[in-house]
Amino acid sequence: MFKVTDNRFYTGDSSPLFTREIAQQCRQFHGQIEGYTPTPLVSLPHLAKKLGVKSIQVKDESHRFGLNAFKVLGGSYALARLLAEHLNVDIADIDMKTIGSKLPEPVVFITATAGNHGTGVAWAAREMGQKAVVYMPKGSSLASVERIKGLGAECIVTDVNYDDTVRLASQMADEKDWILVQDTAWQGYTKIPTWISQGYMTMADEAIQQLQDTDSDLPTHVFLQAGVGAMAGGILGYLVDALGSANFKSVIVEPDAADCIYRSGEAGDIVNVSGDLKSIMAGLACGEPNPVTWPILKASSSQFVSVADEVSALGMRILGNPLRGDNKVISGESGAICMGLLYLLATDPKGKQIASELGLNQDSSILLFSTEGDTNQERYQQIVWQGKLAYC
Repeated sequence: MFKVTDNRFYTGDSSPLFTREIAQQCRQFHGQIEGYTPTPLVSLPHLAKKLGVKSIQVKDESHRFGLNAFKVLGGSYALARLLAEHLNVDIADIDMKTIGSKLPEPVVFITATAGNHGTGVAWAAREMGQKAVVYMPKGSSLASVERIKGLGAECIVTDVNYDDTVRLASQMADEKDWILVQDTAWQGYTKIPTWISQGYMTMADEAIQQLQDTDSDLPTHVFLQAGVGAMAGGILGYLVDALGSANFKSVIVEPDAADCIYRSGEAGDIVNVSGDLKSIMAGLACGEPNPVTWPILKASSSQFVSVADEVSALGMRILGNPLRGDNKVISGESGAICMGLLYLLATDPKGKQIASELGLNQDSSILLFSTEGDTNQERYQQIVWQGKLAYC
């Protein structure tokens, strides 16, 4: 059901790309967007008691700008940086509602996505008066396609997997002189993916401030889900800078059908995974690690974990059906993977041994990021209501 590998290459080193200072600049930009408010940090004290830890805090990104997912943080920041660069102004001078009037014609942004990133780019492009073209891999849900189209973007579903869809979007950007806004990187394409990962740090900066404002314990253990590792690397980099790597342990979790970060963690260098990459966790079904964020994941992750889809389904049910006195979190497939794993670490015999090695005990304060809500409502109901992918 899950595989774990310790990070033999851990150094605890920080990254100059992902710091608290940069995160606060990103948050300042997000803060001027109409409708901005920090998403809830949900405390689950009764679940914490049941699982034998001191506290569990869940950052609920289903409330982000009404888009039901966190990805807009990266897309909006990257688009703003691109337009600021185009106009030769500081990003602090970018007003999303008026930037379009400063351009002779709309800029066309193109991206590949499993769903949430494309939604974020489409929303940001619309808010800035620009255009977006979104490519999606084969098997993408109709709900995701319609959501993106509803934001005014053109959306095309390809007949190839996610990583090949990224290559197709890059090719189209070159052919049509559009701007590629992708949340992974490769040789010669690093600036925009770096901005995207930096944009994600806003939610980590919010979370730490929320803990401090409520006199709650800072995390001793952080669980982060990974696809290409753009979000996990950005958040981990921030936390290493803000808290110090010696003060918490981090666990990177991904679906076993696309566990490129897990395999890279075993090898100590980037390992790509090919094939259909079929998983219910569409947002994490990526086979090629982001080289921008891989160095911080290699340096400062404590463990890498590869899990079956049933683990995510378990997490969705736990968050959506809380113990009495705890608040409910509607978490989608990619959002709930870490909660499912945390539960197994506390209850499964194999998990308990791993938990002991991680130092998970009654003094542990856990921080999780539920990165999406029920973005695919039909699948959410199949899993949470009908018991699809039950853990046995």
